[in-house]
Amino acid sequence: MIKLYGVPQSRAMRALWMLEELGLSYEIVKVNFATGDTRKPEYLRINPNGHIPALQDGDLVIWESMAINLYLARKYDKGLWPKTVEAEGRTFQWSFWAMTEAEEPLITAIVNRLFLAEAQRDEKKVADAAERFKKPLAVLDSALAGRPYLIGEAFTVADLNVCSVVSLASMVGFDLSGAPNVQAWLGRCLARPALARAQSA
Repeated sequence: MIKLYGVPQSRAMRALWMLEELGLSYEIVKVNFATGDTRKPEYLRINPNGHIPALQDGDLVIWESMAINLYLARKYDKGLWPKTVEAEGRTFQWSFWAMTEAEEPLITAIVNRLFLAEAQRDEKKVADAAERFKKPLAVLDSALAGRPYLIGEAFTVADLNVCSVVSLASMVGFDLSGAPNVQAWLGRCLARPALARAQSA
């Protein structure tokens, strides 16, 4: 049985989505960063970084949400893994890009809009994050011009990984109207039945 450590209201959601896309049996082991679970010795033996998610598949323990998804898509491929080495390269590119270029401004905005106490929130940081998000948003919109998905005609792990980050923009009300290709692509990705199943897990 595959075990996923985390809670749905975290980066564990993208791994849940992948598990549902692949139709795998799994157990969610509730580990919540908000209650200090990730700093307990028993969890630090699983992920010494003290973050969620982590995944246990037999004897393998793997952490980092994007790495988990790439591993699952490749090992249990149901059409989500790219078919060529070139497409693999682009899959890695987009997965890493989501973390290095797109996620930080979104997380900054989420923290200052939703997580911090009212007195600690800083709308200037949100405005700056929204401005900085425009560049990766434009890059993604250009990449999606004339194609339904990032690697071609079909939904793949690249789309799941990038969508799991970029879709956070709706939580903080970032304006996506200048990126119609991204809006249409998000609509296709977010309508997948596996995501709905993951959200109700």
